[in-house]
Amino acid sequence: MVATLPEQGTVVSYQKVLGEHRIPMNPLIGSPIQLVYAGEILCQNCQRKTKKSYSGGFCFPCSQKLAQCDLCFLKPELCHFAQGTCREPEWGEQVCMRDHIVYLANSSGLKVGITRSSQVPTRWLDQGAGQALPIMRVNSRYHSGLLEVLFKQHVSDRTDWRKMLRGPAEAIDLIHCRDQLLTECAADIDALRQQLGEEAITMLANENVREITYPVQQYPQKISSLNFDKTPEIAGQLLGIKGQYLILDCGVLNIRKFSGYQVTMKV
Repeated sequence: MVATLPEQGTVVSYQKVLGEHRIPMNPLIGSPIQLVYAGEILCQNCQRKTKKSYSGGFCFPCSQKLAQCDLCFLKPELCHFAQGTCREPEWGEQVCMRDHIVYLANSSGLKVGITRSSQVPTRWLDQGAGQALPIMRVNSRYHSGLLEVLFKQHVSDRTDWRKMLRGPAEAIDLIHCRDQLLTECAADIDALRQQLGEEAITMLANENVREITYPVQQYPQKISSLNFDKTPEIAGQLLGIKGQYLILDCGVLNIRKFSGYQVTMKV
């Protein structure tokens, strides 16, 4: 699923990727849809058939050799690029050794997160954030991971997906939260700057809070998770889309979880 946010707007626009086609999803909200899993999974890297999806859409061999499937991509503070042991050094240069943003967001409550600067605001949309505020720019994924470890001693780095799908999060004063967090962590930030160099961390004091609205006609009263492995044919009225979830009158479906699954959609 591809999500975009207009520069001057707040409502997220979704497109479902099916093969080479992209289907606008917002106009389908309120209408019945049917999703049919064909029983075939293709690796997102090499396109070979695989009986099971690993690391979010890959075959087992690719999950063992791709840098994006390494533990350090989930926990960037464990980056071992400088040790010369990166699985894909060229990929690491292009993806990890680039500017990253440390941000605060509100999806199911206040959280801290990191993303490549080129992934703003995509990362926020994937998480279903209703508000987001960049607070720092750093010059590598490793450095952003060190800051996230520091900040998550005071602020959660997780999203409660069930709470996120029950309705819009209650508004938070992210500017106040940023200032409070930076005050609490001032000594540790200074120590990290001395370790990494002054140029490694840039404060983003003048950023505005980004407000985000999702195309949801009705939030579910009870969260029931749908699964193609258990139910190859899923049909129901599309009530909305938030993050990577389709909200149907029969349950919610995490589209990203089934990356590589060959699915057809009927409307």
